[in-house]
Amino acid sequence: MDASTAAPAAPLCPLCGQPNQCALELARATGQDQSPCWCATVDFGRELLAKVPAEALGRACICSACAAQK
Repeated sequence: MDASTAAPAAPLCPLCGQPNQCALELARATGQDQSPCWCATVDFGRELLAKVPAEALGRACICSACAAQK
């Protein structure tokens, strides 16, 4: 698998590449429950979700900065 087809890094936003602060990923990394995640109360909207590359769907969370720019 080359870099162009590699699976996205789960702790990074698939739109901007910055840390997404996903509580589930933080919990996996630290072993400490971080729930609920900030995104539980956000409506990302279809237009924003349509921008997520297919290989990142269900694998990487959108960050709060990108969510705010919808």
